[in-house]
Amino acid sequence: MSLGAFLLTTALTFLGLLAITFFIGRVIPIDPVLAVVGDRAPQEVYLRVRTEMGLDRPLVVQFASYVGDVLTGDLGMSVSTNRPVIEDLSHVFPATLEMATLGIIIGVLLGVPMGVWAASRQGSFVDQVIRVVGLLGYSVPAFWLGLLGLLVFYAKLRWVGGPGRVDIFYDGLVPPVTNLILVDSLLAGDFDVFWNAVSHIVLPASILGFFSLAYIARMTRSFMLDQLGQEYVTTARVKGVPERAVIWRHAFRPIRVPLITVIGLSYAGLLEGSVMVETVFSWPGIGNYLTSALLNADMNAVLGATLVVGAVFIFINKVSDVLYRVLDPRAR
Repeated sequence: MSLGAFLLTTALTFLGLLAITFFIGRVIPIDPVLAVVGDRAPQEVYLRVRTEMGLDRPLVVQFASYVGDVLTGDLGMSVSTNRPVIEDLSHVFPATLEMATLGIIIGVLLGVPMGVWAASRQGSFVDQVIRVVGLLGYSVPAFWLGLLGLLVFYAKLRWVGGPGRVDIFYDGLVPPVTNLILVDSLLAGDFDVFWNAVSHIVLPASILGFFSLAYIARMTRSFMLDQLGQEYVTTARVKGVPERAVIWRHAFRPIRVPLITVIGLSYAGLLEGSVMVETVFSWPGIGNYLTSALLNADMNAVLGATLVVGAVFIFINKVSDVLYRVLDPRAR
């Protein structure tokens, strides 16, 4: 795919995302005007605010205006915070990004070796244990696991920090540069804040990593079983190639490409699906922000957060496509 075709498909995908986001905002049975003026406002105030918000114009005109505003970085004002939505998102999204990134790192570092190990020992006790772990990752509710983790590791053992990104004492001590508390504390040279932030993020990130691990391990096992049954693997074994080399050099290399897609989808899923974990741990991320916006009928915030999550999906998918072509010459 040429650069022009790549940019065109990206632009069309983003335009489709804008259209879906816009029309969902119009279909949801929530009146954004009432969220601003309240349900006891006089009729003339309601109509005036409705006109000021442009809701009296045809849908096509509203959509064109919406696209123009988004392209200029204007996502409207949040009714809940009385600040621009883009400003709110610049503060809450890094918190989710930080936790999800640590979660996917845990998931990849543990999930891939576990999947390879299970496939290379198909039917063994190790394989059964890893499959049970994967099953638990699909079936255990995130909020239950989060509450259990807080009860055991925070309330009882005191091994980790509690809810929030840092203790109240450390809140606001580090100047926000990237809004990633781990990065900002290191940039400021404040290691007390850094280690306090680590103690707070390790449990929610580990829970996200567990769910990611379950998916990645299951898919890795499936891919590896397919490759280990191929004739070239049998030939390598007949030639006396060491089993470790057969597994990692011959069987694992072909599955790197589909694994990139699996890891990308898992990462995007952590970014948009961490609502329960953020709620349990009072984590000031985009999931918590979106939940509060829905409860307060703050449609600008809801649409803005939805748009950011969708844009992240598009970006990760495009990066996966690029890496796919880098690792697989046949795709070029």
